[in-house]
Amino acid sequence: MPQAATFSVCMSALPRPHTRAWVRLPSGRRLDLLDPTPFDWADEDLALGLARTYRWGGHSAWPHPLSVAQHSLLVLALRRERSPTGLSDAAARRELLHDADEGLLGFDPISPLKPFLGPGYAALAARLAAAIARRYGLEPWRAGEYRSHKQADRIAAASEAVHVVGWAREEVRRTLGILERPVDIDLLAARFRTRPWEPWNAEDAAERFLHVLRGLTAG
Repeated sequence: MPQAATFSVCMSALPRPHTRAWVRLPSGRRLDLLDPTPFDWADEDLALGLARTYRWGGHSAWPHPLSVAQHSLLVLALRRERSPTGLSDAAARRELLHDADEGLLGFDPISPLKPFLGPGYAALAARLAAAIARRYGLEPWRAGEYRSHKQADRIAAASEAVHVVGWAREEVRRTLGILERPVDIDLLAARFRTRPWEPWNAEDAAERFLHVLRGLTAG
């Protein structure tokens, strides 16, 4: 779903309970999950949250599960590789932060689960995404940009399924319904001097994500 459409989810779907709805982050800041503002977290909180939030339900053929932080860096790398004119810092930020709400929420539901979570979850995620967009100056996707982003996202997912989780390539097409072909070269391995497709531990994932984010938000 395009970002602009996501923001339009009806916020009335979220009840306002009388109990606490905020969480204390490692920086000491409080993030109100039902009414977030762009000032409720530090960049370090976001990086660590994404590094401790796992894709594929936390399942992995490696010693560590794959974090959303590492996935986000892979999508950015794929977009840069496939962009004939390169990406501006603003466009790169949008790629890097496309799943940032999951890091603040600490939850990346697997695709088959999402239809059962209902409008309340969608509204909560939309509020977090809107606060992230305001903080980091993320513009709504244009149609062509969004298509390119989703292609990179699906290539990343297909590659992760094969090289990280252990799916067969035919299963990726037949069962997961991803038509994009997985890539064999891990674009992050050479840059960060890691074993190809090996999920990083949370500390390394947070540090690498934060380094890239700061480079894209400098000034």
